[in-house]
Amino acid sequence: MTEDLEEQEDELLALQSIFDADEFVRDESKSAGEIRVCVELPAGFSVALREGESLRQYDISFLPPLLLNFGLPGDYPSSSPPSFSLTCSWLTRTQLAALCAHLGDLYEATGGAVVLFSWVQFLREDALRFLNIHSKLDLPPDERSTLHYNQDQHDAEPSGPKNNSEPEFSVPSSEVQENPSDGSCTDSQGTLLSHILIYNAAQKQKVFATTVFDCGVCFMGRLGSECVKLSPCGHVFCRACLCKFCTVQITEGNVRVSPVLRQTALVLYTPAQVQSLVGEKLFDRYDRLLLQNTLDSMSDVTYCPRTSCGSAVILEKSSKAALCSACGFAFCVICRKTYHGTGKCETKKKYPERYIIDLGSRERKRLLENRYGCNLLVSIMENKLSNNWIANNSKSCPECFSRIEKDGGCDRMMCTRCKRIFCWNCLTRLTPENTTEHFYGGQCSS
Repeated sequence: MTEDLEEQEDELLALQSIFDADEFVRDESKSAGEIRVCVELPAGFSVALREGESLRQYDISFLPPLLLNFGLPGDYPSSSPPSFSLTCSWLTRTQLAALCAHLGDLYEATGGAVVLFSWVQFLREDALRFLNIHSKLDLPPDERSTLHYNQDQHDAEPSGPKNNSEPEFSVPSSEVQENPSDGSCTDSQGTLLSHILIYNAAQKQKVFATTVFDCGVCFMGRLGSECVKLSPCGHVFCRACLCKFCTVQITEGNVRVSPVLRQTALVLYTPAQVQSLVGEKLFDRYDRLLLQNTLDSMSDVTYCPRTSCGSAVILEKSSKAALCSACGFAFCVICRKTYHGTGKCETKKKYPERYIIDLGSRERKRLLENRYGCNLLVSIMENKLSNNWIANNSKSCPECFSRIEKDGGCDRMMCTRCKRIFCWNCLTRLTPENTTEHFYGGQCSS
């Protein structure tokens, strides 16, 4: 008996050193504990659930763990196996019964040696293969429940069954749910699938947080907990670099499509990712710009023409009238002036073709026209073209800086505003005394 107790203590200490605190919990008051066993999945593993004629299937990397609760009787390991219960939400009672029976066989094969670690290894590495589950787990249409392997316990301390005793399996009746005969998905099945997917996502995030990645911007190796993984391209960058990048993009108004800091992809940042990277003030600007960008892309949305309002207005397809819900202004969608009934709009200026090029695409022209009005845009474009022509075809007086156009004659010019005489070619101020010398023998001599 003393030798058995020593082996039990050694085994429990070994399990504590091998497994993390969230994998193995020991009951210090007695020789018992709980082990959470995560089965190893092959690459490309998926979980599937049939709902009537449709099939829902998802690729996963982690399944919820099997829960192995055990108690060590006084004559373990020399004479009796551990008393244990095996719990799993995604296996049937038949599959769990097969696993429990095989754990009993593993103990018998040891010939009286400690067996807990061997059980864990089997459940982790070979359980799926033992159950003939290879690349896909089909969630069964029959009832699923927690299955326990229990030994008869008549004393406070667990005592092992005799060699000729049969293992006893019990299923709590409260956990058994019969499925409808048509094979459709029950609420418990949908809940189970959601539980599996949530657990898989949480474990993948946990692995990501403890993995080191090289940021593609600063080229520093950082833990995943300090990085952000962008979707759908999967590129990983550190938070510091992405924060600076997003700050620049939002400040410049680029909220719809932002190039990743690589040349291989374009990414749509999710609002949740942006909010985690930038401060609340900058995110508020991002939120406003994103809404504005979305409204601009909608053909049935225009803006109130009042400069003091500018609120978005939803258009009615069958009417040329629009009513601003913010300020109550009724206006014509065509001319953007006060609504004038069925009468004709005032003559609307047409865009010269060169204006369309200056404004960008025709779609961009339509968006700007809806927001600011055709007449205002024509006036702005005319001023812009006029200023460009003046800049390219005139020079500033070197004395008063007035713009002067030269439409012929020699290079000797006189400003009509300040009467300064100067050279058109080099803008040198001239006097009656040095004019001849400047053009005959000087730097601007022909």
